[in-house]
Amino acid sequence: MTQEYKISAKDKKIGRLATEVVVLLMGKNDVNYAPNKVADVKVVINDINDMDVPEKKLMSKIYDHYSGYPGGRKEITMQKLVEKKGFGEVIKNAIYGMLPKNKLRDVVMKNLIINE
Repeated sequence: MTQEYKISAKDKKIGRLATEVVVLLMGKNDVNYAPNKVADVKVVINDINDMDVPEKKLMSKIYDHYSGYPGGRKEITMQKLVEKKGFGEVIKNAIYGMLPKNKLRDVVMKNLIINE
């Protein structure tokens, strides 16, 4: 039986919200927690446009990606990312970075649902 958690992002900081969601996605709040199993949960995040994001963070936070080729480093600020894809992408990046770097990370990310 799948457990479903609904979280409101209203007036919350990105990092605090992400840590709360990661604990639920990994199943660490459950008695039957096992690090090698994917928890049977769904996490739904609502009200992401009402998050508490300072103007300074929007301007200064930089996401970068490297393709592996010379000159293949690309940078984008949080403000441009929000304009392009919305706050949902910012939250996904934060949660993705906090999950353990193993084969289960992509499977666990499928249990995350973000509503605008």
